[in-house]
Amino acid sequence: MRPIHETLASIPRLPLASYPTPLEYLPRLSKELGREIYIKRDDVIGPAMGGNKTRKLEYLLADAQRRGAKKIVTFGGLQSNHARLTAAACAALGFESHLFYFAKQPANYEGNLLFNDLVGSRMHFIPFGGNNTQDLTLETTIHLVKIIATLQLGAHYFIPVGGHNWLGCLGYVRAALEIDEQARAMKIEKARIVLAVGTGGTLAGLLAGLVLIDSPLKLLGIDIGKLWKGFPKSIAHLANEICDRLCRDDPMGRLRDVPAERLYRFNADDVPMIENRYVGQGYAIPNDSTMNAIRKLASLEGIILDPIYTGKAFAGMLDLIAHDEIAKDEPIIFLHTGGLPGLFAFENL
Repeated sequence: MRPIHETLASIPRLPLASYPTPLEYLPRLSKELGREIYIKRDDVIGPAMGGNKTRKLEYLLADAQRRGAKKIVTFGGLQSNHARLTAAACAALGFESHLFYFAKQPANYEGNLLFNDLVGSRMHFIPFGGNNTQDLTLETTIHLVKIIATLQLGAHYFIPVGGHNWLGCLGYVRAALEIDEQARAMKIEKARIVLAVGTGGTLAGLLAGLVLIDSPLKLLGIDIGKLWKGFPKSIAHLANEICDRLCRDDPMGRLRDVPAERLYRFNADDVPMIENRYVGQGYAIPNDSTMNAIRKLASLEGIILDPIYTGKAFAGMLDLIAHDEIAKDEPIIFLHTGGLPGLFAFENL
């Protein structure tokens, strides 16, 4: 099997940012909590105020370009960072973007929706089940969007919500290699990476990447919205496909004839994730602990989280620390996945 770096380099990618992103020590927060806390700044990459989906879009839009696509279709929640970054990246690369939402069209565009409108994305609002996809599997929702988009738009390139497929998640396999290298240089190679989990693609990519390079880094995903049925089984399935692809001589080809000894097999129990505990009232509904967490990091370190994803995950991390559920001698790397525009969609925070 080729080294993972070589395999990744063989897969087409359209760079949208400069790497590596900073891995920073948080001195004042660390002092207050009595332990080492670091932050991985993936909030600073990409267009339109950036975020982690940039890494995934580099692979997905390269594939769209290779296939000669003109129209790009994706979907998400009303304050989806993935949708915003897809819209902005499409504008930068000359694609026509179409964003689908299972919600009524708002009277005014705020937060991420405002950014989508500014970059000229076409937004389609489908008041099916309100903004609640919790009773649907991710696969069912994808199928619905594909049907509607084909009927309305004809030929297009489809990107799953959150870039949730093996190709998009290669962005976080690359990130796993990047974080591992940085952590070793800073002598925190046994740290735990804590991150928000929406669709689960970022967690799947990191999980696959760290296993493929046998990294001592550990992971902990915190569910922020209970968005889909089937967690964490769907994350394990995706991590398996990523590993299977990267263990082949032709990752972009059809998945068949993969030698058995090359296959990785993650089960749901292998996915390091906390479900439901910090979801609160649901997706995109911040609570007091979320806002307190945002204020704490902002006031101590001058770094802003968002109220939908990172703020909720950071609040969960603080609670876990307070209850000694993360070993005190274990450094923590919080993955800041971006989402600042979402802050402007809420009044009286």
